[in-house]
Amino acid sequence: MTRLFITIAIALLIPATSLAGGKKPPPVSVTFHLQADQGEGKKLVFPFTTAGKEVFYRRSAEFTEKDVVAYQSFPADDKTSYGLVLQLNKVGKTRLASMSAANQGKFLLVMVNGSVRDAVLVDKPVTDGLLVIWQRIGLAEVRAADGLMPRIGETPKDWKIRIKNQNK
Repeated sequence: MTRLFITIAIALLIPATSLAGGKKPPPVSVTFHLQADQGEGKKLVFPFTTAGKEVFYRRSAEFTEKDVVAYQSFPADDKTSYGLVLQLNKVGKTRLASMSAANQGKFLLVMVNGSVRDAVLVDKPVTDGLLVIWQRIGLAEVRAADGLMPRIGETPKDWKIRIKNQNK
């Protein structure tokens, strides 16, 4: 009876453990969260101090790294970190244009690998499909992004050649 129980338990655990493995997370996770009203519900929003006051943001991201097709890094003003310009795909570009037109005066909070890095104020409609993270990106994150996507203006072929040469 004990053997039967152990066999059944193992048979039930094997599929569960293989599902738990699933996909591994990307080396760089980037999410953009739009400012929300506190009244949207505690499960749907979270607070974060921005510009010296408590501001609520939506838990669901407006944009993620999956919307990004290319990037470009630059030295941040703090001279110790980097910033990133992220070029969105066609669908993301359209969503950015409509989101930024409808939400002027609200903040867009940027999280990289689960930690808050920056908040930008939506001051006008953004129609070029570019999102900017102005600060607090580490060199390791820039290097990880290098392996995930081309730089802005770089063809996929040139990107593959550059990555191949970097790995030598």
